[in-house]
Amino acid sequence: MDEIITEYIYGMDLGDVQEYKGMSVFPLYGNGDDSLYITLKEALDADLLTVTEVDDSGFVPELKVINRADVPVLLLDGEELIGAKQNRVLNTTILLKQKSETVIPVSCTEQGRWSYNSRKFQESGNVALYRVRRSKSATVNASLKMNGEFNSNQREVWNEIDDMSRAARVTSSTRAMQDIYLSREEDLEKYHRSFPVRDGQNGILVMVNGEVLGFDIVSSGIAYYILHRKLLKSYALESILQEGEVEGDFNGLDKARTFLDEVCLSMGERHKSVGYGWDHRLEGPSVVGSSLTYQDQVIHMAFFNRGENKTKDMSSYNQRRSFRV
Repeated sequence: MDEIITEYIYGMDLGDVQEYKGMSVFPLYGNGDDSLYITLKEALDADLLTVTEVDDSGFVPELKVINRADVPVLLLDGEELIGAKQNRVLNTTILLKQKSETVIPVSCTEQGRWSYNSRKFQESGNVALYRVRRSKSATVNASLKMNGEFNSNQREVWNEIDDMSRAARVTSSTRAMQDIYLSREEDLEKYHRSFPVRDGQNGILVMVNGEVLGFDIVSSGIAYYILHRKLLKSYALESILQEGEVEGDFNGLDKARTFLDEVCLSMGERHKSVGYGWDHRLEGPSVVGSSLTYQDQVIHMAFFNRGENKTKDMSSYNQRRSFRV
């Protein structure tokens, strides 16, 4: 793992756990620059960003983005864009260059439509479902290893959405991921109220029914405040749809620290990002994820639990962190 990423993880602080039903959230705190970039939502709301199909015919795995802002714009891995010929999600985190035109890699989240309902995309207020993000992270990693491209396995994305639709008992005319979120708006609002953003927070580590699902953290606290709701919804929907919700003490802090240990032991490759910086693709026996770095700082990091912990005899997170104090 790159030293910049390792040092960032050891420098993170875990806040006091927040709990609701079977879901537990640890606020994450890390250092970063609040003035380096603005978010997708901010850029679209200010009419500084235009997202369209690459041409009139369209091409499922790519979109065109024009950034008219004087600063970079952060597009987060998994953020959903709705409209044009079909809804899409970002395949990786991209720090768009200011005053630029960029073709970005995406995956379809609306299998049953390929016709214009608008010329431009809007943000949906969602990121991809947790299971979609997890599987997509693994398949994009594999694509980069094989051919150096940020491609997902589109069939896996559709299968995950179909599985979640069945679990949520949602019938969508276009098999749209967005309709799953819309079907649980009332429940998701309760989760949002139960996990408010803390002062200085710039990430979350989430557990459901005593098991770590993963974490997201961005360098800017301002950006995280804007992204919090959509990231939380991705994990919360998983909690809502898991049967047998259980409440209680699962030694959550120990499990969170163990998960961070596993992340620190993951291995991977570094690839030139579509925008600014470097895209790091990382995997371990039980984790899969990625990180974008730029100007010697972590811009965004996301890791997901991919299976049983197979790592033994490692120092604890606190012990390993103390080595660098």
